[in-house]
Amino acid sequence: MIGAAKAWAKRHWPRLSLRTYLFASFFVVAALPGVGAVFLRVYENTLVRQTEAELVAQGAALSASAAALWPRDAPGRPAPPTAATPVGRYGAAVHPNVDLSATPILPERPSPVSATTPAEDARRAASPLAPIFRTTQRTTLASILLLDREGRIVTGTAAQGSYAALPEVAAARAGTPATVLRRNGAYRATYRFEWLSRAAAIRVHHARPVVVDGRVVGVLLLSRSARSLFVGLYEDRGKIVFGVLAILGVLIVLSGLLSRGIARPIDALRQAARQVAAGSGTVPTIPPTAAIEIQDLYRDFAVMAAAIETRSRYLRDFAHAVSHEFKTPLAAIRGAIELLQDHADAMSHEERRRFLANVDADASRLTLLVSRLLDLARADMMTETHQRPSDVVATARTLADALSGGGLTVTVKADRPEIFAAIAENTLEAVLTTLIENSRQAGATTVAIAVHAGDTVVVALSDDGSGIPAADRERIFEPFFTSRRTSGGTGLGLPIARSLLAAAGGDLRLVEAARGTTFHLRLQPARGSRPDGQP
Repeated sequence: MIGAAKAWAKRHWPRLSLRTYLFASFFVVAALPGVGAVFLRVYENTLVRQTEAELVAQGAALSASAAALWPRDAPGRPAPPTAATPVGRYGAAVHPNVDLSATPILPERPSPVSATTPAEDARRAASPLAPIFRTTQRTTLASILLLDREGRIVTGTAAQGSYAALPEVAAARAGTPATVLRRNGAYRATYRFEWLSRAAAIRVHHARPVVVDGRVVGVLLLSRSARSLFVGLYEDRGKIVFGVLAILGVLIVLSGLLSRGIARPIDALRQAARQVAAGSGTVPTIPPTAAIEIQDLYRDFAVMAAAIETRSRYLRDFAHAVSHEFKTPLAAIRGAIELLQDHADAMSHEERRRFLANVDADASRLTLLVSRLLDLARADMMTETHQRPSDVVATARTLADALSGGGLTVTVKADRPEIFAAIAENTLEAVLTTLIENSRQAGATTVAIAVHAGDTVVVALSDDGSGIPAADRERIFEPFFTSRRTSGGTGLGLPIARSLLAAAGGDLRLVEAARGTTFHLRLQPARGSRPDGQP
């Protein structure tokens, strides 16, 4: 199942950039402290609202008990129609409405103001209510005060006087329950980190009217400190541990994401690079979960590995060909020298001259091979640079005038009088000269050069010579391949010409022809020139 899930994720994983991976990681890590702080604030606010809800429930029950025991003939203010049975938005009991971040925190509840004796009906109701208040107070640890309709203290404390001036009591006297937050003057910090809690030094105060037959005859004033944040954390430790484990899970997932998106692909690429450097190994497949930049790096590495393999194969074949080309004349020279050393005195003058002539011919071939190898090396090492554009038509006409003769006629045709290409003039001259001389050596009497301008500049060079056998057409650009070895051919002319054109961004190809040989040179048009080749 896990394997199937991984396969599905790889197929549907979006292509993400390395910046996206890093930004997401840093954002999540940076947000974790904020998420923790928000959680603590929300949790602490929940504790305060839970305290309010408990006071509201206690007040509702005690108010109903007081209304049942209150004298029915007691005077009082008319209560709003919903004062006795307040409902919320959906018909349920009214929800807590205090909020640590929005509800103002009032000063500590002041001492009561001196006042006259409480109303007689309130004193009569307080007698049966007193044991109920004491039992409730022992269980809930809440402070419970009973006030008469004028806000004067009836029972619940030894203090005497009136709380009529308090805003929550004033609201309850008007028939509306009210909850406020006040400072707790008796608070003293017990734990070292209690300063982190905003609710530690406050107390929730709830005032609720006692309604009898539609009249507010008294007020219940309840207060209690909110549950401590740290006590709450301990009591809800199971949920908090679950939250911590969830955060750890997010971090593990994030680390796995970074591992699959960055670390593991780079490690696989590193191992592949070592294997390729050692001459073995293959390019790994591109991981679909890797970052876009790393996927591009895999593609570039594949191209580089292919280029290295091609170059290595080329060097191996080239070294073999060089060894073969040099071995033949060197063996001939060594043999001639040994014969001269052993039989020089017995040889005639003509025989010694012939042997020395053979040595000289082989040495000349070696010199020519070294010279052409240097030319090939320079052509292979050339890089495309900004060259002054050359007029292909003018260069071709100059070579046609210079190389015509000796039974060879060179003609030039062009679409325009001037066609410019992005290639150095001396490079173009070297390539065209090599091709024309090859045509001459192949017995051609006519060489036709046609220049066409378009998206690329195409130079077609055709001759009427003996042509190239079909079996040799695939090998003519291989170094040292030649069918004229006995006449001094080195097999390096065409490879050098192709390398020179490749360095200038061009190409040289052999095309099919009914008679003779036809080459196509494709050149890049000069920068700023029109499609017709004009500047």
